[in-house]
Amino acid sequence: MADDDRALTLDDLMAMDGTALHTVLRRGHALDLDALAGRQYLGVDLSLPAIGRKLLWHTFRKCFVRDDSRGDVRGWNVRMEQHGVDGARVPMKTRAGDPLTFGHYRVRSAEGVDFAGRWTGAHYLHYGDAGNTFFDLARLGRTPLVAVNRGRMDLLLGWEVMELAGVKLPLPLYWALRDEGPVDFVADPPKPLR
Repeated sequence: MADDDRALTLDDLMAMDGTALHTVLRRGHALDLDALAGRQYLGVDLSLPAIGRKLLWHTFRKCFVRDDSRGDVRGWNVRMEQHGVDGARVPMKTRAGDPLTFGHYRVRSAEGVDFAGRWTGAHYLHYGDAGNTFFDLARLGRTPLVAVNRGRMDLLLGWEVMELAGVKLPLPLYWALRDEGPVDFVADPPKPLR
């Protein structure tokens, strides 16, 4: 919550620098996994410079579903046509006509996980055991994720942390997720899980 106790919005997050975003992350709230499962979110990069957004991307989609076979929540990213934060939501497609997915992850408890002393929260996204291929560098991600406003799952904040050789490397990259309704396509991971 902001100092004046009003709920923060996506516009608020988009106006913040990295220091302010990290403060929001540290004050963030645990995810409600039951409310998260079955939802898809508009993802918005909060860190790339304008030229980076033009060359790479500004928006994406993140989807979450309950995985009853493993007893947890899993998810994936969807590449989107770039029409801006308030523009049309059009997923890029594979040759088969399905949404183009990447960066599959599992929601994990952060209890006892060392994030280099910079963050202690309840949950993070673990990309390393979610069926990504070797060539999907997202597999290195160990991304803290929080609810921005207490008791609400409509706005989430993520922070990019990569793990190399057991060492977590925090990056100055943040992104927001705004709830956009029920998942409309369930993607399987590229590789079967062991």
